[in-house]
Amino acid sequence: MLPALRLVGQDRATGNDIGNAMAELITRRDGPVATILFSNPAKMNAMSYDMWRAVPQTMAELDRDPSVRVIVVAGDGDKAFISGADISQFEKLRGTAEAQAVYNQAVEQAYIAPMRCAKPVIARIRGVCMGGGLGFAAACDLRFAADDAVFRMPAARLGLGYGYDGVRRFMNVLGAANTVDIFISARKFGAAEALRMGFLSRVIPAADLGREVSEYCATIAENAPLTIAAVKFAAQQWLKDPGERDAATAARMVEACFASDDHKEGRRAFMEKRKPDFKGI
Repeated sequence: MLPALRLVGQDRATGNDIGNAMAELITRRDGPVATILFSNPAKMNAMSYDMWRAVPQTMAELDRDPSVRVIVVAGDGDKAFISGADISQFEKLRGTAEAQAVYNQAVEQAYIAPMRCAKPVIARIRGVCMGGGLGFAAACDLRFAADDAVFRMPAARLGLGYGYDGVRRFMNVLGAANTVDIFISARKFGAAEALRMGFLSRVIPAADLGREVSEYCATIAENAPLTIAAVKFAAQQWLKDPGERDAATAARMVEACFASDDHKEGRRAFMEKRKPDFKGI
């Protein structure tokens, strides 16, 4: 059974999100920007099995909503993005080969969800980002982090095998040498080094992270959704093996852009020297 997915508002007196402390996903909306919060504050936002299972459903629902233009994923609070999987569940849920396969499938489907989403998915990272959190962030389109963020892939300290698809996702972002480094050393590294490696798109002072990510998302939300979807799809195809790429669909998506009302609106707005009003059609 999936955990409840909450759409939260804010307490007008304090400005804090309304909700209780438990392991769950919290969905928040601010106009065209949707935010998914990974919330397990007692365990530095470690992902429970049910949280992993809820990710694809939550992401798909937001992807289907035409009023959503961009999705942000973040940890609840300022201490952690995701500190990894909830290790306290491992003995029960990963204690046998069969259970391990079921658990790993849930995690892999969560990782795939941002890549399947037609809309941009941006990871907003504060504090600890380790293990499963690092893996999930690697599957997002862009990663913005506070300058206090700390990263680690501790699989080698836990005796965990990391699957081919997961390693490949890291190789696509970090390259071979950096991927091997962070896996075999299991060392911690900071935001500045993560930026140098190419894992992060931007490092921002912690106090400014929320504002700068919001401003960037607002810029995306003003742009043509069909164009953005076509670019994201093409980028995802490039990351696949040549025999798995769907160039025909990528070409059709480009053709749909040129045939769209948004393309007409874009031309008119340019000629009239005004901001375009794109509808995604």
